[in-house]
Amino acid sequence: MDLSELGTPCLVLDRGKIDENIRRMREHLSGRGPVLRPHAKTAKCIEVVGRALDDPSSPVAVSTLKEAEYLFEHGIKDILYAVGIAPVKLERVARLREVGADVTIVLDSVEMAGIVGKRGGALGANFPVLIELDCDGQRAGVAPGDPVLVEIGRVLDGEPGTELRGVMTHAGVSYQARTPEAIQAVAARERDVAVESAGALRRAGLPCPVVSVGSTPTAWFAEDLSGVTEVRAGVYMFNDLVMAGLGVCEVDDIAISVLASVIGRQEDRGWVITDAGWMALSRDRGTAGHEVDQGFGLVCGIDGAPLGDIVVTSTSQEHGIVAHRGGGHAAPAKARIGDLVRILPSHACATAAMFDRYHVVDGSTEVVEVWQRVNGW
Repeated sequence: MDLSELGTPCLVLDRGKIDENIRRMREHLSGRGPVLRPHAKTAKCIEVVGRALDDPSSPVAVSTLKEAEYLFEHGIKDILYAVGIAPVKLERVARLREVGADVTIVLDSVEMAGIVGKRGGALGANFPVLIELDCDGQRAGVAPGDPVLVEIGRVLDGEPGTELRGVMTHAGVSYQARTPEAIQAVAARERDVAVESAGALRRAGLPCPVVSVGSTPTAWFAEDLSGVTEVRAGVYMFNDLVMAGLGVCEVDDIAISVLASVIGRQEDRGWVITDAGWMALSRDRGTAGHEVDQGFGLVCGIDGAPLGDIVVTSTSQEHGIVAHRGGGHAAPAKARIGDLVRILPSHACATAAMFDRYHVVDGSTEVVEVWQRVNGW
């Protein structure tokens, strides 16, 4: 089958680019100390995640319990559920652990530590826990230096239903940085907060074997990972326009795209209209603050080569408006009604979440495989 035979919009993956992206990250972190814990949240697909692992005993991170269940069904056991736990999910975690999955959960409060401990005791389960740290003020986690960290650690270490396994943090602010130097500074802060917090727990006589950090930008630009035991990253497998804008990759390294059909032209406005709206591309505008604003996606030919400065400038549910990045009234001359284009996404995770499968190519327009995704929570 060829891409020209597919219904649109649909999701396309370049297998060769995935393999090269995975190789680059593996080699980049090799010999630096920490273990790489690939994050499955971007791919949600065993054919992709499996490529990032040395073998099924390798660790992974997930963003949903459905991912955890799916990966365990495919033989992967060392799983970090890297989102703050909700009490209603504890029975699912307990069931996974009962059948042999080593699932670790995350929390950031004394209250939740007590809930998990009591629920673990009632279920006859023992939940390994990482305490989440807030290294950048972006999301959840215990603030650096807050004495509540040790208080949480004592609850987890003392309850029969919990096991204090360590600390974790995520420098989400790295996605807002604008230079490699800025990302290096974010990575240093991420590492320092994690290592210092681990030290605080150990000085209090508490165990802290795991010191987990990570995001694709900080994994790529971190200069010092001493004291860190594992690095989490996920979008590096596909890359996207945000990663290209941050200098993590080149546009040509982006492995994921949305195949769309040209369904109209508005010559007087300089528009071409495709059938890929925000239901296919998502509303993510992650490059809006970058030096180069890629809109809702960079438009390529069916071969995957960018068509110059042509981007998706706006979207509605099932329509994407394509125009020159700088505006003007010259509609992309090469785009005719019925033509197929491929759109590189701003945020690979958000775009991929709109689809249930990948149509896999390998440097051409021939579809060589179809890989299923696992969606939902």
